[in-house]
Amino acid sequence: MSNSKPIIIIGSGLAGYSLAREFRKLNKQQELIIISSADGRNYSKPMLSNAISQEKTADTLTMADPGKMSEILDATIRINTEVTDIDPHNKLIFIGSETIAFDRLVLATGAIPNSQEIPGNAGDHVFTVNSLQQFAHFQEHLNGKKRVLVLGGGLIGCEFANDLATAGFQVQLVSPGNQLMERLLPKPVSQQLQQSLEELGVQFYLGPLVNRMMKTETGIRTWLTNGQELESDIVLSAIGLRPNTALAQEAGLATGHGIKVNRYLETNFSHIFALGDCAEVEGHVLLYVLPLMSAARALAATLNGTPMEVHYPAMPVVVKTPACPIVIQAPGPGQQGQWSVEENESGIKALYTKGDQLLGFALTREYVKERMVLTKQVPGLL
Repeated sequence: MSNSKPIIIIGSGLAGYSLAREFRKLNKQQELIIISSADGRNYSKPMLSNAISQEKTADTLTMADPGKMSEILDATIRINTEVTDIDPHNKLIFIGSETIAFDRLVLATGAIPNSQEIPGNAGDHVFTVNSLQQFAHFQEHLNGKKRVLVLGGGLIGCEFANDLATAGFQVQLVSPGNQLMERLLPKPVSQQLQQSLEELGVQFYLGPLVNRMMKTETGIRTWLTNGQELESDIVLSAIGLRPNTALAQEAGLATGHGIKVNRYLETNFSHIFALGDCAEVEGHVLLYVLPLMSAARALAATLNGTPMEVHYPAMPVVVKTPACPIVIQAPGPGQQGQWSVEENESGIKALYTKGDQLLGFALTREYVKERMVLTKQVPGLL
């Protein structure tokens, strides 16, 4: 099945490229255009938070350049290009003064880092790593530095703290939460993770907020709201991500936490779809790889003329903290239950249950081997 107008995918991250791959398995004829605000290189974003200790660079993390991806996908790929507007009624996108008509449009615009205004003059020493280009920028500025301050005690902050400490940096981590990854982990698992990272040399400041940050002759001084002062050479902000919905909102697409879509990944316009980190699928925003892959397969079939609902089975998340390996299957939103925790020299096995029904789990160290067996017992999200 082929239409005279192209299918346009906005975004060349894992969502955009995965969808294009899945679609090409089903349809070799339909014109595809992929528009990327980045440089279009294909890479594995989850690898970024483990790359420094492995001495990887942006170049070695690159699996294919945009020219190669264009060849593989038989698609036109436009890089460093911003879509400035969408006309959903007339099925047009705008790139400045240029207009392109589409048959169907897919938004794969990803997620963007949460921002934090920090008083002081050290803003140009605060980095985020949410793309290959940002990773290269951060790595370049790490050169010759020793002390790294990580802002944020969530999954990404913990992974980077582990990686940087393993690479020999002196790492301090500040988080307003009272425990690491507090939205995902029961307290005993969080405590084991913190202890393991402390053994690597990471210093934790949990509870206070950053009050001010100033450049000094010897680096950066950070004042916390509890009165403590920290010294570092460079700062990595990892205070979370939010779906990138700006373009969709301006075009009149329905948005909530993300771009609202049904189980066919269809927005409130039947010819416009969204998937990946930018999408809110019937209330679920899942910023992980496995949901994205399920969505890519389903949407590829739908775009090829065979409507397919996306299904989200239980999909555990592997936390890349080698100091304390962790696998999490978080309970679904609103699921009421109770944690039971078994802890011994093999690690921690925490189960979240309601009656006899397993709703989630958190496993560390040797217990991570049980994830496949336990995953089969957890009901799917969709």
